[in-house]
Amino acid sequence: MTAAAGTAGRVGLVIGKQYLQSAVDRNYVRRALREVVRKRRREIERFDIVLRLRGRCERVSLHGVGLEAAELLDAFLQRGAR
Repeated sequence: MTAAAGTAGRVGLVIGKQYLQSAVDRNYVRRALREVVRKRRREIERFDIVLRLRGRCERVSLHGVGLEAAELLDAFLQRGAR
């Protein structure tokens, strides 16, 4: 995460095929991450953020990816508010 260069921050999502082979699963994760970002858009607007899946996920744990991303963003925002 870095300070946004322009007026509004940007968010990038990287979900590689090597970690989730099924396009359906990759799209599910993208939708979940977009929803997490959408709910926090006002707070993260001043940052450029890249969210990257860094390990394999089983289909049953895909819901947890969004929850984990939400926790990480919340922790970052609390830390940045100090």
